[in-house]
Amino acid sequence: MSRKLLLGLAILAAGAGGWYYTQGQTPPPPAPALATPAVPLGVGALGRVEPASRIRKLNQPGGMAVTRLDRLFVAEGDVVAEGQLLAEFADARMKDAAAQQAEASVAELRAALARVREAGRPSEIAAQRARIAAIAAQEEIARREATRTDRLVPSGAGSEAAAERNRFVLFRLSAERSLAEADLQTLSTPREEDVRLAEARLAAAEAALAKAQADAELARVRAPIAGTILRIFARPGDQVGSDGLMELADLTRMDVVADVFETDLGRLRPGMTAEIAIPGERERVSAIVRDIGWQVRRTTQAGTDPVAAVDSRTVEVRLTLSEEGAALLRRRTGMQVQVAIRPDQVPMAAR
Repeated sequence: MSRKLLLGLAILAAGAGGWYYTQGQTPPPPAPALATPAVPLGVGALGRVEPASRIRKLNQPGGMAVTRLDRLFVAEGDVVAEGQLLAEFADARMKDAAAQQAEASVAELRAALARVREAGRPSEIAAQRARIAAIAAQEEIARREATRTDRLVPSGAGSEAAAERNRFVLFRLSAERSLAEADLQTLSTPREEDVRLAEARLAAAEAALAKAQADAELARVRAPIAGTILRIFARPGDQVGSDGLMELADLTRMDVVADVFETDLGRLRPGMTAEIAIPGERERVSAIVRDIGWQVRRTTQAGTDPVAAVDSRTVEVRLTLSEEGAALLRRRTGMQVQVAIRPDQVPMAAR
């Protein structure tokens, strides 16, 4: 019995010594974790395919005037050049006639101004100069006669009446020559007030011509840019409605317009690369961020998540598609795609 008691005491003493040894030493502190740089996050968003030129909706240029469409010179899918005539309305011929009338009026007033500036025809001026020369010759003869009779009066060889008559003839011819020279001056030099009046009439006619030509141009629709006719809403004989006449876009350069959440805007910058996932296509196409919008607004993309926020605030970000992507999506304007914008290669903590 004493042997078992001794064995128990020995075991108890050994346990107490081990407890004391373990409690008396402080465990080593844990090794500090290595600091890892923050990895920048990418940005995901829904987007839509859109031409870089935007879709131009062409309407009747006449404003509030409602006119029937007369002729249509293009069809859907046609490629047109900038300034090409696309359509013509029913009042085009009437406005063309008014423009031609205004042009004729301008030509008439230009001729009148030229006549006023010339003051007289060359034949009239030549005839007046010949008349002056004839009067001058008669005046010279009359002067000689008057001089001769004046010399004969003192000697009694000539009468005072004949001398007086010759002096009167000389005076009359001198007055006629002065009048003829004044008429020649009038024919050679126009009056300033007549010139100003003719110039004012011509300016008014030219303004009326410009207005008539502008009105005639409003009866036609021309392409504002080079592009492709996407859709036509009115045909010859129809009146253009609220949808406009047709839609036009340049399909040589295609964009993706992504609706990026406002909270992700700080991680974006122009030049970042992105991948575009196209429904029905296995491979993704690349794009580059070109423009970041200036306005935050409610999202315009309809998502498929039933619990997603319907009033999310987004910013439009335009991405330029690669040539392969533009060729693939050229006929898919308005298609919804998924956009994954890659993060910058430089870690956020190192900036």
